[in-house]
Amino acid sequence: MGNTLGLAPMGALPRRSPRREEPLPNPGSFDELHRLCKDVFPAQMEGVKLVVNKVLSSHFQVAHTVHMSALGLPGYHLHAAYAGDWQLSPTETQQAKFLTWQFDGEYRGDDYTATLTLGNPDLIGESVIMVAHFLQSLTHRLVLGGELVYHRRPGEEGAILTLAGKYSALHWVATLNVGSGGAHASYYHRANEQVQVGVEFEANTRLQDTTFSFGYHLTLPQANMVFRGLVDSNWCVGAVLEKKMPPLPVTLALGAFLNHWRNRFHCGFSITVG
Repeated sequence: MGNTLGLAPMGALPRRSPRREEPLPNPGSFDELHRLCKDVFPAQMEGVKLVVNKVLSSHFQVAHTVHMSALGLPGYHLHAAYAGDWQLSPTETQQAKFLTWQFDGEYRGDDYTATLTLGNPDLIGESVIMVAHFLQSLTHRLVLGGELVYHRRPGEEGAILTLAGKYSALHWVATLNVGSGGAHASYYHRANEQVQVGVEFEANTRLQDTTFSFGYHLTLPQANMVFRGLVDSNWCVGAVLEKKMPPLPVTLALGAFLNHWRNRFHCGFSITVG
């Protein structure tokens, strides 16, 4: 009599179902490779600034910025952003005169990202600027890719190739860009929920300049405060303290920066609403 119930024979090991491998994640865009490390560093502040953000609808938002500085004249800036199916190019508001224009295209696959940018293409004058990016996730931790910058105009033509790699561990991320134009390396480490640090190294072969920077990010959730600081090889130190004022949608920021090499000091204060 056959084994009509489909049971495994005595002494035989049960078959295990094949293990499904998780798909590789999308690596994101090339411009965001060093973003985690850069977000640790404080942004430069000078003078007094008031920023009011207003969301008018799900597609339209407006930002008003008033900046008073000791280094220049006071200024007011209005920024309007529309996110929808159709959006006018910023150059279409320049009194119908095309000053500069560019075409951007990005395609994100399951585990790769490809980007192409064309700037001021001129078929008659045979001039164009092209920037191409490609990133590929090889594993869940390792991302490799590159950037190609090509420019052409009458009497001049050239290209710059940059290779990039990013490795993401549980608590740290290391990123490296190397090309004929120089090198850019960064290391981000998250010690715990409150402390984050970043180290950045940049070398420019054209300017013959190298910079080494160290930054730290301290979060005090009970006080609704964030503190960022930096120090670099150019003898610059700086810090910014941010304080949220719940339940009001208001954020206060106070910053100070000192360049010991050039003996320059500047500070700033800002209020952000919205």
